[in-house]
Amino acid sequence: MEEITPTPGPLYDAVQNTPTALWNDSSDLNELRQSISFGAVGATCNPVIAYTTIANNPEIWAQRIRAIANEHPTWGESEIGWQAVKDMSVEAAKLLEPTFEREKARNGRLSIQTDPRFHRNAEALADQAEEFHNLAPNIVVKVPATKTGIEAIEEATYRGVSINVTVSFSVPQAVRSAEAIERGLKRREAEGLAVDKMGPVVTIMVGRLDDWLKHVVARDGIFIDNSALEWAGIAAFKKAYAIFQERGFRSRLLSAAFRNVNQWAEFQGGDVVVSPPFKWQKLINDSDYEFVPRMDHAVEEKYLEQLRRIPDFNRAYEEDGMTVEEFDSFGPTRKTLRQFLQADADLDALVRDIIVPAP
Repeated sequence: MEEITPTPGPLYDAVQNTPTALWNDSSDLNELRQSISFGAVGATCNPVIAYTTIANNPEIWAQRIRAIANEHPTWGESEIGWQAVKDMSVEAAKLLEPTFEREKARNGRLSIQTDPRFHRNAEALADQAEEFHNLAPNIVVKVPATKTGIEAIEEATYRGVSINVTVSFSVPQAVRSAEAIERGLKRREAEGLAVDKMGPVVTIMVGRLDDWLKHVVARDGIFIDNSALEWAGIAAFKKAYAIFQERGFRSRLLSAAFRNVNQWAEFQGGDVVVSPPFKWQKLINDSDYEFVPRMDHAVEEKYLEQLRRIPDFNRAYEEDGMTVEEFDSFGPTRKTLRQFLQADADLDALVRDIIVPAP
């Protein structure tokens, strides 16, 4: 197995001295190798990441996509593109296997996302989650925190799939997702099926909540101290963490959609996963920042007071702010699903340009 030399710095120090896990928000192999040197113990892939990786590395992926097409002459662009995503994920998972074995399956996982075009079909999501689960021993599968996704999360967990909940921006989504995972785990345990090698995580896309509230404030003309808008995702994440700890959920929270360094620093010391893009990791690790455990530090009341002026913040922050039926209509959910669906379409077009080049 490939040995990767550590790169000392604030990221590496934090990983060594707190339970907080670092993941790389990309499955690009070169980035992942460097991220592992910073102490990363996981990585992720989604339609946007996959498309970006393939588009930015045509010297590697154009040849590989043509090879997939030649091997499967009846496949369309989507099948070819998704095979490339699966290949990319398996290769990234291999880099993380030493960590997976050393840490007894708690860390060392590669996250791969289900096809967003299945977002209305719980059975299709659960079936694909099971397929991806079987690609490598250390795969964790992304399923969205929508009404349909919650059904799929429980069912896929019952089948033995380690879930990474995605398209999730709020306390109610995180809590309902964790409850669905618990139901799936308990169903397995009731039948004598193993759960000890499973490693579910529940994502809150903290930066996307911030992005959405900034849009709402501008759209609706809400007067607010704009500095508070950098703290909405952090506040939701910390509130969800307190609930997870209190109720003993077996899934860990994962912070994604990184927008500022506080979305790393404020979560240090928690038994959580933080997944910044590689460029942010390098910025932090090259700095002279000295990390301080801050997970138990509450967000200042002055920021919460400002944020409570925004109805959508209250929906995201209060555990009963949304019902499961309302998850699908939440602004960040719609926006993110549309982005993932567009990335799927972009990947289809990229594959088409490779296998049927313009004359």
